[in-house]
Amino acid sequence: SAKELVPGDVVLLEAGNAVPADMRLAESANLRIQEAALTGESEPVEKHTDALAREDVPLGDRRNMAYLGTVVTYGRGTAVVTATGMETELGKIATLLQTVESGMTLLQQRLDQVGKQLAVGGLVVAALVMVIGLLRGETVQEMFLTAVSVAVAVVPEGLPAVVTVTLALGAQRMLRRRALIRKLPAVETLGSVTTICSDKTGTLTENRMTVTVIDVAGHFLELQGTARRHPATALRVPDADPDFLADQPPEIGLALAAGALCNDASLQPDPQTGRYQALGDPTEGALLVAASQVNLQRQALENIVPRAAELPFDADRKRMTTVHRLPADTSSLPVALRTLTNAPTPYVAFTKGAVDGLLPLCSTIWLNGAIIPLDESWRQRIEVANDQMAQNGMRVLGLALRRQDDAAPVEDELTFIGLTGMI
Repeated sequence: SAKELVPGDVVLLEAGNAVPADMRLAESANLRIQEAALTGESEPVEKHTDALAREDVPLGDRRNMAYLGTVVTYGRGTAVVTATGMETELGKIATLLQTVESGMTLLQQRLDQVGKQLAVGGLVVAALVMVIGLLRGETVQEMFLTAVSVAVAVVPEGLPAVVTVTLALGAQRMLRRRALIRKLPAVETLGSVTTICSDKTGTLTENRMTVTVIDVAGHFLELQGTARRHPATALRVPDADPDFLADQPPEIGLALAAGALCNDASLQPDPQTGRYQALGDPTEGALLVAASQVNLQRQALENIVPRAAELPFDADRKRMTTVHRLPADTSSLPVALRTLTNAPTPYVAFTKGAVDGLLPLCSTIWLNGAIIPLDESWRQRIEVANDQMAQNGMRVLGLALRRQDDAAPVEDELTFIGLTGMI
């Protein structure tokens, strides 16, 4: 149990695990950790066990550490606990939040200053009225009551109501411009703002990726509308459309199936809500969600075409390959993979990765159910499509396959399938 951990304990970390404390890595095998909740870094961070060059390394660059509140997305490792509870980096942030004192806004400071000035002015005027009255022979009691009345009259009793109404009107105007104000004093501060510097991950974005575009040989498909109905962390299985692929070119289904099979992420069901949570690398989770939207579940696919071998993702290669054994009876293949029966072999390998590293390994392209040579014109078209997606702020992955007679993973002479763009 995480509650029983103390500094010095050794913890095994595997994909899908939440890091239970701050710890120093002792072993790392392709270990990557999602640290968005702590540092705001949207991409999983690759970890190692090497010592840091200096002591004052920023938190996000401490690659030999794992921190409470982060999640292992890939690989495995062992680590030694260094801090628990409020002594962790996340605990220190919580302590700072508890000790933060909220100061007054500029408007509040000005109103406070005006109030003090009116109080002083009222007392001075009341004193003058009383002194002048006494010099003119008026009674002390009568002049005291007059002085108090003057002092009370100086107080602008309608000012708080006027300020509140003014701020409320300002909040309504900002709401029409899609700016929601929770506290009225913030209207005055926000009204003076010309530039907003904000953390992106978890603030402007939800820290999850969604496949929005699939570009395969000769076909282009936008999934943005579908993706909005099925966010990555709120996918409901009954919403999957089993008939979607029937109306699409076979290459679309092949690309979605390739993304689901060449994948180490998983969709974990929540029995209470019936929704699925993507666990693992956000990019791989987005591919699983896209496939699930058309009723392609990774586990169901692997039951039919089990994984026989793999080449894990490597930061230098920037790609991953899995080899799958095809069934002897090809009629059992799902619709998305039936196009493979045009040229049957015992095994098929799927590769996904960065387009600039994947495209040079491809010699052919899958087009309308047939394999044709990947000539220069097709290469240029793929590169242009890749650049256009990247310019639109998408992360682009290339997908390819290789028909082979054995289970040895080989990343050469590949057949290019298509591109997936995600945001």
